[in-house]
Amino acid sequence: MSETWTFEFPWVLGMLALLPLYAWWHGKVAGRAALIFPSAEIARAVAVPARSSAGRWLLFLRLLTLALTIVALAGPQRVNARVETHTPGIDIMLVLDLSWSMEAVDMGRPDQKLSRFAIASGVLRDFIAGRPDDRIGLISFSGVPYLTSPLTLDHHWLIENLDRLHIGIISDLGTAIGDAVAVAAKRLAAVPGSRSRVMILLTDGDNNLGKVDPLPAAQLAAAMGVKIYAIGIGNEEPCNLPRFDPATGRFLLDEQGRIIPTLVLQPANYAVLGQMASLSGGRFFRATTQHELQSIYKEIDRLEKTSAVTRQYTITEPFYQYWLLAALAVLTIEFLLQGTRFCRIP
Repeated sequence: MSETWTFEFPWVLGMLALLPLYAWWHGKVAGRAALIFPSAEIARAVAVPARSSAGRWLLFLRLLTLALTIVALAGPQRVNARVETHTPGIDIMLVLDLSWSMEAVDMGRPDQKLSRFAIASGVLRDFIAGRPDDRIGLISFSGVPYLTSPLTLDHHWLIENLDRLHIGIISDLGTAIGDAVAVAAKRLAAVPGSRSRVMILLTDGDNNLGKVDPLPAAQLAAAMGVKIYAIGIGNEEPCNLPRFDPATGRFLLDEQGRIIPTLVLQPANYAVLGQMASLSGGRFFRATTQHELQSIYKEIDRLEKTSAVTRQYTITEPFYQYWLLAALAVLTIEFLLQGTRFCRIP
């Protein structure tokens, strides 16, 4: 918001240039104090200081009154220009896989020891931070889905809830993709007045549990106006699941600080994810590295951008009344002085 001072009729200020002319004219025609004296020399001596003292002050007050009146007639005003930018938000539900296979270490550098979940949650934080105008929620799932956060504009609170998650926090083992998608779709549809509904599903496995199959869940989402972006993560080759503590999600390392491998994980079949995205009008993405996953979320961010709407308001507040009041106050002082201290004797 910017604030400026201006005049409604600035040309009126040109009348201020006439004040010196008025002062010169007033000095020419001003009368002297009149009183009968026995000697003309005495009258002449009295008249000069009477005119120079009283006339000087009264003329100054008269000029000040005229100057204040001219400024008031010019219409002084304060103008506040305000620009408001509104970005129509999108409702986005993040659906994050917390099954045990998300502890696999196959997407980062070998020295990083970052699980699929650690990489995914870090990318999600950046994505959330880049969408300040959107309501975003989070569904986490393993064998069953849980609402981690409803749709909210309080993204700080949302990220706090994301940071509380870890692999093993859901005791029900398995991967219930269909159930998670159905719950997320219902949550999105329950919000009235939504301009656009988007679901971003991230998983590394096949659906192997739940009451709703993935394809019927995607059809349900499409019927509710929800677009699904499905992301399959993990390498194309078998990898080992590291040993970890389900109570904390932390790796259990050997004496040399190395990850202890356990069972072998097979690559998932992501054909179903592609069909789910197609049914809802969305897209399917595949990420095998941290960089690829970051690029995918940047692409989704680009696809779901909305144009900002800018409105400009101008609020004008007049201030002429204060100048008129000041002029009236000075004129009142002039009249009081004429009747008292500078009283003129005819």
